[in-house]
Amino acid sequence: MHLSSISISEIAIKQTNGKLNFNSGDVRKGLANLEVQVLPYTDLHAHRMFGLPLHHKDPFDRQIIAQALAELMPVVTPDRFFQLYAGVEVLW
Repeated sequence: MHLSSISISEIAIKQTNGKLNFNSGDVRKGLANLEVQVLPYTDLHAHRMFGLPLHHKDPFDRQIIAQALAELMPVVTPDRFFQLYAGVEVLW
């Protein structure tokens, strides 16, 4: 199982805003316990954002969409906007 490094950034922001009650160590431990591999966000992923339709306005989600398209990987999300992107396989 993979998790985008972008998702860790989102978790950190939500923790800082008081929406989540755990820290970096908790996240690292949880990822290790679940044997989740963190997928780094690279220039290949960033370049995939060129020409990406603006179906989704959240920049973090757009990065995850671009990363999924570049890596040909499915995305687990209840967010209905992800399904608007051709080539993105949404699981959930």
